[in-house]
Amino acid sequence: MRAIWNGTVIAESDKTVVVEGNHYFPPGSLVAKHFRENLATTACPWKGTANYFDVVVGDKVNERAAWVYKTPKEAARNITNYVAFWRGVEVRA
Repeated sequence: MRAIWNGTVIAESDKTVVVEGNHYFPPGSLVAKHFRENLATTACPWKGTANYFDVVVGDKVNERAAWVYKTPKEAARNITNYVAFWRGVEVRA
């Protein structure tokens, strides 16, 4: 699977985990230079607290376009530190 934004591959892996229709990419599959931490958080009743990253490609910024569960609840332990995308990031095979 590849995550693509602004014409650039920002993550690639054959070991994603699908949860609720979203592909979660292992941390080592991200192209680090395209990610900047964002202070936003949200809460999921069964996964826990999500932290966000802005996706940066060139001079373009897609705020909070990626999220991660750093310390998920037990039910979502299999996606600890895995990253998923939205806000126009295309995920495809």
